Amino acid sequence: MQRGSDRLSRHRDDEMKHELQGLLRSGHPTRSEEWNDPEPTADDDPQVWGGPVAPGRAGASLETVRLELARILGRSSFPATPVELVRVLRRKNAPDILVEAVEGLPRKANYTTVQELARALTRTEDTS
Repeated sequence: MQRGSDRLSRHRDDEMKHELQGLLRSGHPTRSEEWNDPEPTADDDPQVWGGPVAPGRAGASLETVRLELARILGRSSFPATPVELVRVLRRKNAPDILVEAVEGLPRKANYTTVQELARALTRTEDTS
């Protein structure tokens, strides 16, 4: 039995989880009308309005690319070559644009951290 200062009952909490389930699974609003969304999106949220974060896209700085890569890859993926990273990205259903960016890196390179990978991706995109 949970005791605390919860303002919602256990049943209402379960109901709210059910309402948000589509949003949490898909990563985008699942209702056709914004007013009907359980949590409407913010106007200044670039990941929602701009699509997946990927090098070369508007608003995709080194920090945002690193955060997206870290969210998908995690620590256990490193050290790795681009071929190994592409395999992991595909297995974890990463956005195609991010997978293609990693595929464009030199095949013999070896990355030990997400930071190194993000730097290589943003540098590659800046020079082209």
